[in-house]
Amino acid sequence: MLKDRIIAFIGPGVMAEAMLSGIIRNKLTAPENILASGPFEDRNKQLKDKYGIRTFTDNNKAANLADVVILSVKPQRLEKVLEGLRGAVKEDALVLSIIAGASIAKISRILNHEKVVRSMPNTPAQIGEGITVWCCSAKVDETQKNITQSILNAIGQEIFVEEEEYLDKATALSGTGPAYVYLFMEAMVDAGVHLGFSRRIAEKLVTETLRGSVDYYDQNSLEPLHLAALRNQVTSPGGTSAEAIYYLEKAGFRTAISRAVWAAYQRSRELGQDADSHPPEQTE
Repeated sequence: MLKDRIIAFIGPGVMAEAMLSGIIRNKLTAPENILASGPFEDRNKQLKDKYGIRTFTDNNKAANLADVVILSVKPQRLEKVLEGLRGAVKEDALVLSIIAGASIAKISRILNHEKVVRSMPNTPAQIGEGITVWCCSAKVDETQKNITQSILNAIGQEIFVEEEEYLDKATALSGTGPAYVYLFMEAMVDAGVHLGFSRRIAEKLVTETLRGSVDYYDQNSLEPLHLAALRNQVTSPGGTSAEAIYYLEKAGFRTAISRAVWAAYQRSRELGQDADSHPPEQTE
């Protein structure tokens, strides 16, 4: 699917490196077919030496060569980058964005390009264990959808949704989700240290507890149990788990998580709101 395609990353950051390394690791295309464009020579050289890809400091040159253009810049730089790319992307090229809050309408309008995929990966993509939700414009054809799936599967799993509104929701749930998990882990480790464990032992106990809990959940995937049923398996009446959960519920644990996810969702929507504040350009 990607063997003879040229893929250009505009913005050679951490997630771009995760994607290009996954593409190379899964032998989807040769390293020389992967381009990365960024303003810093040191970063470009680092990627070139490590993966054997081609690098540029001129976004237009990279985009003009590409069959797939992957937008991986910071949200704050997006408009400037898109304005600079206008006219450089080939008419039949696929544009794949991994930028939080950047709507398909905004990218299409500024770039003046109709074949756009919007996606939201998360940080475990860096080890090939990510989950990415994506959707696309009506002009993206079946071949380009298959290309998108191939690229996203190289960094984990992917879920296609018909309605773009789910991208902001995915940003709040799975895109931002690792931050919630790490904060929870940090709090548990601190509690372990407070109990008297060394930080090293506390971290080991917490990380292996989470890893084992997820693995145990996965082993029940053929006959999936509700998460509440799994929780009840370790919650004896009047026991330690029951006492701990009672305290978490009393402290508003569920409500805090729900409100945090909602706040992230609202923020994602705010980042993309100006997509609707600029009317489409009129053509004669």
